[in-house]
Amino acid sequence: MVWIVMGNALLIFCLRMIGVTLGTVRMIMIGRGQRKIAPLLGFIESIIWVVAISQVITNLDNIYNILGYSGGFAAGTMVGMWIEDRLALGHVGVNVVSMTHGSEIVELLRQADYGVTELNGSGQSGTVNMITSIVSRKDINAVFQLVNSVDPKCFIAVDDMVIVKRGYLHVAR
Repeated sequence: MVWIVMGNALLIFCLRMIGVTLGTVRMIMIGRGQRKIAPLLGFIESIIWVVAISQVITNLDNIYNILGYSGGFAAGTMVGMWIEDRLALGHVGVNVVSMTHGSEIVELLRQADYGVTELNGSGQSGTVNMITSIVSRKDINAVFQLVNSVDPKCFIAVDDMVIVKRGYLHVAR
């Protein structure tokens, strides 16, 4: 009897973890403009939710089912975030502000085959170089390393890009 109770709780945990993971990935797909797969993920997510919640509702006196459901939700959130990091879909805008090494950063990024725009500006502490590049989310760490190798004190901000059209984009080799 104990094995059945614990097995059911584990099944609920696994179903909820998978369902929440799918929901997280579905929302990421929508946000990144990958809208063809999102409805399918939503369909599967809904089926899993109905099966999991029906097991909890029909056995509300079983604390293990409730804990399995709640634990699955938490685990699914963590797994979904992990998958999102690994997928790294879409593009980001990398904005760099350097007080002294802007041209060197631009040259290094261009040598690495990234499209770069450089502007001169005026910051709180004086003249600055503002560098902008649109890169694949998968390239963020490589760009950070290049920029930091030249100016570890520069300011870096990253923005999600929903739609990117035309221009020069780095092609992974």
